[in-house]
Parts: sequence; structure tokens; C-alpha cells
Amino acid sequence: IDDVTKALKGMLEPVQVEVIDGRAEVRAIFPAGRRVKVAGIYVTESKVSRGALVRVRRNKEIISESTVNSLKRFKDDVREVTTGYECGVGIEGFNEFEIGDTLEFFRFEEAD
Repeated sequence: IDDVTKALKGMLEPVQVEVIDGRAEVRAIFPAGRRVKVAGIYVTESKVSRGALVRVRRNKEIISESTVNSLKRFKDDVREVTTGYECGVGIEGFNEFEIGDTLEFFRFEEAD
């Protein structure tokens, strides 16, 4: 009864649900300046968007969580890349890519 009363008054915090936007596999690693690396990836599921939250997995273990700070297709900056295409992705504060890593792109939504 208390939860219903709080919800009616707008006091109940909205529930955040994680939604997976896409997955990609690291196929190559490129230097992009001093101590900065970019992963050459192949998008295996859905899409990859610039500014999205990303989780780096290696052997099913989470190595890092951050955001996508650059997304390029050939030499062009792009907003998103869909399934079946290759692109280069830079991740904020992460440079320890290895070939075979899986990148999982996600966002949070409010549940109904």
C-alpha cells in the first residue's frame, strides 16, 4: 500500500532496466595517437552508436565499462553502424583491446 501511495504522489523512484543495443567483435587494433588505441570491430548484432555505453568482455569476464567516444567507418565519422558492417571504435579511458574481445553496447530505460 505504501508503494502505491508513493507512486501516486510521484515519490517512488522509477525502475531502470538495461537494454542491449548491439554486440560487436574486435578484429583488429590500431594506434590512434600517443598511448591511444582504436578497435577495428565487426558488428554482429543490431547496431553501434556514438556516445553509447559499452561493456568490454574477454572470455565472458567484464574488463571495462565506459562510453563510445569515437566511431568511424573508413575515414568518416558516423553516428551509428549496423549489423554486418565493420568500423573503428574508440572507448573513453580504455586502450587494452585484444583481438577476440566482445563489445556489448547498452542503455538504460525506465520500466513501466
